Amino acid sequence: MQLRKSSTDRVLTGVCGGLAEALGIGSIWVRLLFVFGGGILFWVYLALVFLMKD
Repeated sequence: MQLRKSSTDRVLTGVCGGLAEALGIGSIWVRLLFVFGGGILFWVYLALVFLMKD
């Protein structure tokens, strides 16, 4: 599974949209996970911003 930022489903950087496409779920669920998931997921999100390809 290759993770890529979404070019169509993006709010900030496309990370949540790309993860949702790869997992086959709605992007709102991924966004909610990052918002309510706690402080460590902030750092995971930040790392994915730089690690995922456009």
